[in-house]
Amino acid sequence: MVGKWHLCKDSNLTEAGPRHGWPCQKGFDRFYGILDGFTNFHQPHRLYEDNHVVQVDQYPDDYYFTDDLTDRALDMVRQVRSGHPRKPWFLYFSHGATHAPLQVRAADAEKYRGDYADGWDVVRQRRFERQQELGVIPEGAVLPPRNTEPHHAVEAWDDLTDMEREVFARYQEVYAGMVDNVDQNFGRLRAELEAMGEWDNTIVVFTSDNGGSREGQERGTSSYFRTLLAHTQGSSPFDDIEVDHARLDLIGGPQTLPHYPMGWAMVSGTPFRLYKINTHQGGHQVPCIVSKGSGMVEGGGLRTQYQHVTDLLPTVLDLVGVDLPTTRHGQPLPSPAGSSFTTSLADSDTPSTHPEQYYEQAGHRGFYRDGWSAVTCHGRREAFSNDTWELHHLAEDPTESRDVAAEHPEKLAELREAWEQAAWDNQVFPLDEGSGATYIQRPPWEAVLAEPATFLPGTPTVERFRSVQFINFRSFTVDVALAYAAGDEGILVAHGDQGGGYSMYVEDGHLFFAYNGYGVMTVVDGGPLADGTSSV
Repeated sequence: MVGKWHLCKDSNLTEAGPRHGWPCQKGFDRFYGILDGFTNFHQPHRLYEDNHVVQVDQYPDDYYFTDDLTDRALDMVRQVRSGHPRKPWFLYFSHGATHAPLQVRAADAEKYRGDYADGWDVVRQRRFERQQELGVIPEGAVLPPRNTEPHHAVEAWDDLTDMEREVFARYQEVYAGMVDNVDQNFGRLRAELEAMGEWDNTIVVFTSDNGGSREGQERGTSSYFRTLLAHTQGSSPFDDIEVDHARLDLIGGPQTLPHYPMGWAMVSGTPFRLYKINTHQGGHQVPCIVSKGSGMVEGGGLRTQYQHVTDLLPTVLDLVGVDLPTTRHGQPLPSPAGSSFTTSLADSDTPSTHPEQYYEQAGHRGFYRDGWSAVTCHGRREAFSNDTWELHHLAEDPTESRDVAAEHPEKLAELREAWEQAAWDNQVFPLDEGSGATYIQRPPWEAVLAEPATFLPGTPTVERFRSVQFINFRSFTVDVALAYAAGDEGILVAHGDQGGGYSMYVEDGHLFFAYNGYGVMTVVDGGPLADGTSSV
């Protein structure tokens, strides 16, 4: 496996482990990538290889994470084939792109300079028309109005200021460059497999985990952490468009951690409503491309049957002729939640093998059954009883443009009852009410990670989660024992990265303190240092 894992508890990411949630303990022979949810694409904060942390003092100037992952993926496949001419292999390639921060090689972003100046309303309409032209959505489907739900509303592009339009268009240019780079790297992977004679015997499933992300809020940001803090912990956003505009030339590079505004997330979800985390179609209806090399499926066809991510495992096993395991270490395994859709791959007219599915995320809920969908958008810190349930007949209205709850109250009641039963059956309760409290609550056994600590020279970089515990929601003191002689220079302590943090260092005989306030730098000159030992 290569890429983003993001399936471990934060407190388990250190060198001390435990490692039971790491990829190599979950069935993979090899791993290279990140265990966190995201990282800096130019200078990743922490890379892991197999069961150890990769110690990196400095990245090359031309380093880019997506390129690195592809290099490692190719190397792993080559190693398997060099050791055995016909042994089957499975590669799980979980891209960090296009998750925030939106960072890109400059040349890739430059390809899209000016392409989004018309704004999200115009671009969304163009995409909708192109989707209809390609047959991705049926004739008669309706493009819903711009998102207007509370906390999810998108402002009309024409109502923005010139400065806002300039900054917001740049965010999308960078995003497009990231997508372009993923495409380039998939092309590299395919070309190598073709050269090895592997492509015609390889099944490829290319898909996404969710719809466009609204984490950039209404105005986007050049500093993801400052906006993410407001979003996850329920505080008011404090984005400053003038600060972002002043950093316009840095957007996409290693010194900024950008995220686009909700308007571009809405475009990513065309033709659907809402975003990642929501249980409307825009949150979870994503493309899925399946390629089977040796003519098992005729290329270029479209399939519209409803399927879910849990169907991928049984489908792939079905394609390769392997039965689902029923036991592990002598213990019975639970039955898988999904069903193979190989019949749909072969015949576009066969019915779906996944007739119903429940959804829940951050209090948003939904239930699909046989072409009907009941869905609700939960208001943050509001009673669940206040939520309004919508009913949509997706077989006739795939974009959820018409709420038919008043016309079919019995169908809505049926689906709500089905959701309730599925929630009890699948440990969905208790629901997250959306206050953000779940992001800051920590179990008592993690308290030891926040105790005072001493770090001697040569200590490896402290893992991200533990380093946060020393300062998060608390006052703190850092004491440095210093032995200085004229001409000495260097870092005494550095805590954080380009997104925010602080450092204390010696330069030109002076002691300096630098504070990175989510991209706004403040540097204090502490004056000259005297020779000898001191405590700072």
